[in-house]
Amino acid sequence: MDQGGAAGAAPRLAAEPVVEWSDASLRFGSRRLWSGLTLQVFPGEFLAVLGANGSGKTTLLKTVLGLQPLSSGSLLVAGRPVRRGSREIGYVQQQRRLDPLAPMRARDLVRLGLDGHRWGIGLPGSNTTQRVEQALAAVDAAAYADMPTGLLSGGEQQRVRIAQALVSDPRLLLCDEPLLSLDLSSQRALTGLIDRRRRTEDTAVVFVTHEINPVLPYVERVLYLAGGRFRIGTPDEVLNSSTLSDLYRAPVEVIRAGGRILVAGVPDNPETSHHLDEAELP
Repeated sequence: MDQGGAAGAAPRLAAEPVVEWSDASLRFGSRRLWSGLTLQVFPGEFLAVLGANGSGKTTLLKTVLGLQPLSSGSLLVAGRPVRRGSREIGYVQQQRRLDPLAPMRARDLVRLGLDGHRWGIGLPGSNTTQRVEQALAAVDAAAYADMPTGLLSGGEQQRVRIAQALVSDPRLLLCDEPLLSLDLSSQRALTGLIDRRRRTEDTAVVFVTHEINPVLPYVERVLYLAGGRFRIGTPDEVLNSSTLSDLYRAPVEVIRAGGRILVAGVPDNPETSHHLDEAELP
């Protein structure tokens, strides 16, 4: 698979990668999401994963979470084979409104990241309460720690979900479209929180998104998936008319204006994976 751009290289070559795909491929029957993926993500790096619905973005995260095996190749997290429930990984899911009648408080939801959260392993001990308080404070959510989660705004709920993902002090933070349905102010606040975490704690971030602009100030590299192919490189290397036109095998225009990137002309056909949403994949 020709990758283009930086061919999977990263700037922190002296450090051990937090997550590493080697010649990885994923197929469902005759359908190829991607193949030949060799990519290392290093401590403190911010990698954005872009592409159309069905291109394999969310499924890429599922391979790291141990929920979806690769069809071929290998995957290591913190130097070890991937497994479910790794303490090395924090996971922030897509923004979905919680039931207004749900009685669970914000602090209870965060605590699940230690002793009940499905992505983590229970950590018994007397410091659990302190760790929950610290996680809430880190995302500026301490003021509504005792409020029912269903009464919080969308942005506040996502702050709590980020605290839940960080409470176990992971080395890798996976973010799956966490900004969907949020206003611009909330998007900026949440991306700033995630960036602060990776800078202060050297946490690697893999951030799946449809829209690059909210995270563009923080992104060091981009993995762009389209029609079973991909490109890896800096935003400038990948998000340009030449690279995306080659990736899609069709004319694509990238316009930069006012510090924003606009992509026009992305083909809408089965080869670019718009025909199948990833929610339908196993």
